[in-house]
Amino acid sequence: MLHATEILGAEVYDVQGHFVGRVREMFIEPAEQPNRIARLLLGRGKYRPLVARYDQVAFVAPGTIRLNVEEQRLEPFRPNEAWLAVRKDLLDQQIIDTNGRKVVRVNDLDLAENRLNGTVELRVTQVDVGLPGAVRRLLQGVVSPGVIRRIQEKLPPKTIKWEFVNLIEPDPMRRVKLRISMQKLAEMHPADLADIMEQLSPVERQAIIASLDEETAAEALAELDERLKTQVVEKLGPERAAEILEEMEPDEVADLLAELPPETSQEVLRELPRAEAEEFSELLQFPENTAGGMMNTEFVSVNENATREEALAWIRREEPDLDQLDSIFLINAQGVLTGVVPIGRLLLAPPEQPLLALRMEPLLSVPPDAVEATVFELFDKYNLRSLAVVDAQGRPIGAITVDDIVHRLWKQS
Repeated sequence: MLHATEILGAEVYDVQGHFVGRVREMFIEPAEQPNRIARLLLGRGKYRPLVARYDQVAFVAPGTIRLNVEEQRLEPFRPNEAWLAVRKDLLDQQIIDTNGRKVVRVNDLDLAENRLNGTVELRVTQVDVGLPGAVRRLLQGVVSPGVIRRIQEKLPPKTIKWEFVNLIEPDPMRRVKLRISMQKLAEMHPADLADIMEQLSPVERQAIIASLDEETAAEALAELDERLKTQVVEKLGPERAAEILEEMEPDEVADLLAELPPETSQEVLRELPRAEAEEFSELLQFPENTAGGMMNTEFVSVNENATREEALAWIRREEPDLDQLDSIFLINAQGVLTGVVPIGRLLLAPPEQPLLALRMEPLLSVPPDAVEATVFELFDKYNLRSLAVVDAQGRPIGAITVDDIVHRLWKQS
């Protein structure tokens, strides 16, 4: 096992034994091989820097490298944004540990030797984020590699496998060139992803949101701290912000738009489909601490005369948001709320069971101007999973779920 700090600064000799220079930098070409050290940047005094390819390396040891070609065969250095520089882009930089779901700082890289046909390839196997890597960085060039290794053996290791590393690259163009995938982040739980984003700088946070698909970005955004959520949306631009907000729950969107500067909210609303823009605008009319300000306009309502099987068929056909499906509202021919059926009762009932026979008693609802204290009291007294919000004619216009209650109480704590 070798380490990046043992290679950086190493003396390099060509096949004739002539001194070529010292290793100033190492480059990975993610597009070709995501963990191979593809090139070594060699410097010597005022001479023009040279580059040794991975297939020109014959021997590697801490502090020393031998090549299998003469110095004349080496290429002059030409910067390439598609190369990932170990010293510049990795050491001392923050990365995301997608396995441990946290942000960590890189102290060193562990390298494995892959010998083939007289060459030695170096492959990155792990990222050192612990004390051994920090000690190597501190003592490099001060004492011999052998002494450093004896010291580090007594220290507890702390490493991350390279396949669990997700790099943070704020420049979207360079991210494309490096072919950095955000797939591993997209597979994380939104709450974990939000925790990671809260540990990053504003620029890095924006880079993460910009690289995610709309649905994943919306889920992560919903979990962010309220202050950070507003900052992220403000910097997204109206078009991108609208694309993400379309994937969020209406009540969450309304709360977020209410926190934005009025001109920003209007710019975002103009980018949304007309129906959704009108829906969000209507929700914005309700004060935050009222039932109307707490409700979600996405709910399931069916005719009171339907059977259990007919209701399930309708739900399968409409494909509502399952996360919001706590209860089903029953309405009569005039659209007036006549009952609420918990989803648990629906699933356990016989196919031909009338929904009216499954409704809860008493029938509870609140007007949109009901204060949040009244809503909290009803949820607590009747152990509700959801509560209907109705207009002056008694027609349901929204639903408040227990998740909304928990979120509101958490904000007030």
